[in-house]
Amino acid sequence: MTHFDTRSGNGDTGQDCAGGLVSRSDIARLAGVKRPAVTNWERRHPDFPRPVNSGAELERFRAEEVLAWLSGRAVPANALRPGEPMGTTYGDRFRAGLSGGAPGGLLRTVERLAGPDADRLRGPMPLDRYLLWLLYLVLNRIADPGDDLAEAVDSFQRMVRDHDPSEKAVSRNLLTVLADTLSRTGAGSVQESRAAFDHVLVLWRAAYAREGGAFFTPPSVSRVMAGALAAVRPGAVRVHDPYSRTGELLVAYLDAVAADGGTAPSLVSGRVPEALERQVAEMNLRVHHGRAVRLGEGPFTPALGPSADPPGTFDVLLTNPPFGRRLEDVDPPPYWTYGVARRTEFDWLQYVVSRLAPGGRAAVLLPAGASFNAGAAETVRAGLVEAGAVECVIALPAGLFALTAVKTQIWFLRAPGFDGATAPEVLFVAGGHLGHRISRTQWALADSEITRLVGEYVSWHTAKEAGRSFAGTPGLSRTVPVPDIAAHGHNLDPTRYVRPRGQTAVLGATDRAETLDRLARLSEEIETLHARAEEAGAVVARWLRRYGL
Repeated sequence: MTHFDTRSGNGDTGQDCAGGLVSRSDIARLAGVKRPAVTNWERRHPDFPRPVNSGAELERFRAEEVLAWLSGRAVPANALRPGEPMGTTYGDRFRAGLSGGAPGGLLRTVERLAGPDADRLRGPMPLDRYLLWLLYLVLNRIADPGDDLAEAVDSFQRMVRDHDPSEKAVSRNLLTVLADTLSRTGAGSVQESRAAFDHVLVLWRAAYAREGGAFFTPPSVSRVMAGALAAVRPGAVRVHDPYSRTGELLVAYLDAVAADGGTAPSLVSGRVPEALERQVAEMNLRVHHGRAVRLGEGPFTPALGPSADPPGTFDVLLTNPPFGRRLEDVDPPPYWTYGVARRTEFDWLQYVVSRLAPGGRAAVLLPAGASFNAGAAETVRAGLVEAGAVECVIALPAGLFALTAVKTQIWFLRAPGFDGATAPEVLFVAGGHLGHRISRTQWALADSEITRLVGEYVSWHTAKEAGRSFAGTPGLSRTVPVPDIAAHGHNLDPTRYVRPRGQTAVLGATDRAETLDRLARLSEEIETLHARAEEAGAVVARWLRRYGL
């Protein structure tokens, strides 16, 4: 029998739990429900554990069996206690009660260290550095709860100095305070541990992005990209993100595969631009999926280092690459088969397509302007569309990113020449009207909206595989034959083809509508230029700060 610590939540020894046996009253107390709830569970669910002494005056149950059953029952959102994250189960409460702990302890401590106590503790240390240390210590508290955090402090301090010699000595007293505080705190569940890590990660991303202009993928966008790929390309073995940032897309993909009940890919890889992001991304994958993924490092665009990624092709490729930069003094690499375009987004598009295995799928996050910019960009778009490499373009609402209001789109790509040669149509999904405000300057997609966007692509894909036509959703999605796209300059902006209910599609639009459409495209280009200026300014500021200027 599994050994259980039989202390109750108030620190007293619970005699009723001795020997790993619990009564119905114990179950109710430890799970945080009223006594009748246990009786209802027992009556309504045939798989509820049976008492070991059935018929006795006080029937008892094996605690380990009760724990296993309760671990499959999530606490409803309206019944969560303060500090309990979404996803907490009655099993989490039960386990914490048996060990004398309390769910939410680690999360509450981390929220305090990263919030009200942060300025007092960090002193002159930059906020992003302080949060990075806290993130590392939280990781070690989760991954190795029985280890001494002092050793982890020494190890990470040496690593930080190795990759960033300009880093000043970190206060040993500060690290001791953080390590001691976390050492005295435990998590009630895996969900709580991940919530504590994610809380610090979100704050670190915001602080680091302000210093360096890094546009990390918003969670709702990650879920759209990952959820769609996990659904249309099940059983993927090789999954790769060639610009992994902090690993948010790889984590989201593994989350989506697990949610669908699929088998996790055996080969997960990625590449990041610098050592600091690599360390954070590796932490992220370890906390969420227990995977020791060693990520590579490479330049901001493939043309400057096409051999930075692992050799071979990939079943799934998803990425949020940097955009808006130009490549002037670079010889066209072999994978520029669809045209020479000096903007980094078109370098990324052609590279991603070239690395897809037969039947492979990709999702790339791009600025809205990439879908309608003229000149060399149109040449590349034409080549990709005519080759059947573009399956779907989803327009997203503005304001999803923390540091810029630029509009973005998700391009879903496929390996050309497989699964029926070229694609006769492209699916356009106009989701620019979706989303809700979560702060003064930032928006997010709701769970139902994420489901709608993923559902449009998956439904179209399913219909296509079955040889059926897809009608689309009025005001949200529409399929357009490739010849019609070619007739409009291979424009891939969903708003050109999908109109709100009651309006006709642009294929029969008036001159006035065409003019408004051009004005909208110019507005998008201006937003893109603003984003490029913000990113360049942030990078300059970051390098100046590194050299003390």
